[in-house]
Amino acid sequence: MTTLKKLRSGSGDIFSSRKRSQIMSSIKAKNTKLEKSVFRELRKRGFRFATHYSNIVGKPDIAIPSRKKAVFIDSDFWHGWRYSSRPFPLKNEFWHKKLLLNRKRDVFVTRKLRRLGWNVFRIWEHQLKKDKSKALMRIEAFLKKRY
Repeated sequence: MTTLKKLRSGSGDIFSSRKRSQIMSSIKAKNTKLEKSVFRELRKRGFRFATHYSNIVGKPDIAIPSRKKAVFIDSDFWHGWRYSSRPFPLKNEFWHKKLLLNRKRDVFVTRKLRRLGWNVFRIWEHQLKKDKSKALMRIEAFLKKRY
């Protein structure tokens, strides 16, 4: 099937399922450029923290275990920013389920950590890209705040 026929037929993808799988599996789950830039900037500002802390549920991107602080940097696509309020380009039911499960897991992880006494802060990828200094100030304020 040609690209034009695929798009007209409603499959919505110009790649074969094998190629799409290869593309999606190559996307990094941790230590992305965005995460690394946040880590670098926070360390410049004097913060000491663990990255992808695996001793608690959810493996937060940034954790300060001694103060029970956890920060998640959520990708707009993988964590479904505005998922239910915008037309979504994915036609495949697998990806819809995947993103919905990711969103449910995020809610579960946040609630679980809070029940365990952790303070949780989530920030979206687009917030960091739109105004990085403002987003970093918000993260810094969260990490400094005493609860």
